[in-house]
Amino acid sequence: MTILAAVGASNGPRFGAEYVPSSIVLRLGRRELFIGRDFRRRYSQVSPLLDCRAGAEAGYLELVVLRKWLVVLSKAR
Repeated sequence: MTILAAVGASNGPRFGAEYVPSSIVLRLGRRELFIGRDFRRRYSQVSPLLDCRAGAEAGYLELVVLRKWLVVLSKAR
């Protein structure tokens, strides 16, 4: 397991999270796990506990946990 960005660091425009103050990116083998606050406006109803959607790019999976936290699973670059 490799931590690519420490808590509180900027992650760049890759996940559209350059302004997320507390986020972290973990690399687990050939996969990356991004965890941060969900700041985007959702135009559809989100499940109160766990919502799963296709990501912005192919190979991405977005999970919204408790309507507050965004977890993005993707292939490492």
